Amino acid sequence: MNYEQFLQQIKEKDRPVVVDFWAPWCGPCRAMEPAFETIGQKYAEQVDVWKVNADESPEVLSKLGIMGIPTVVAFAGGNEVVRRTGRQNLAALDAIFQAAQTGSKPGVFPISTGDRLLRGAVGLALIILGFSRSDVMVLPVILGAVVMFSAVYDRCPIYRAVKEK
Repeated sequence: MNYEQFLQQIKEKDRPVVVDFWAPWCGPCRAMEPAFETIGQKYAEQVDVWKVNADESPEVLSKLGIMGIPTVVAFAGGNEVVRRTGRQNLAALDAIFQAAQTGSKPGVFPISTGDRLLRGAVGLALIILGFSRSDVMVLPVILGAVVMFSAVYDRCPIYRAVKEK
């Protein structure tokens, strides 16, 4: 499929469309497939699901500015609503499908438990590194605090209040 055909099909659809840009050799694409099928079944009557092989449609990826796979793009009313690159967990895919259904970008994407733990551990390690000397190194402490906050930002009420404005 070329780019013009892709755009024409997107614009002709009455229902929203979620497109999974993938490749058969891509490990994260294959790892995301079961979650994508589960969410696709949940929204089967409300949202159309397309899978576009990156190797067979390089022009489409190039014209859409997709630089990595897997990339999931939601379209509503012929317009792109949200785009996420990389392996998405079940909750993030659900947010993408909801965005396609409502036609509005979700506020905050959920983070997986593994990502939260990794960010928390790295942030804590940086803070410990900053305090490990007799003279405190400010940069690792600040960087550690930012990394730790990135593990919980989506649950912070202050962040949500500021993000909504």
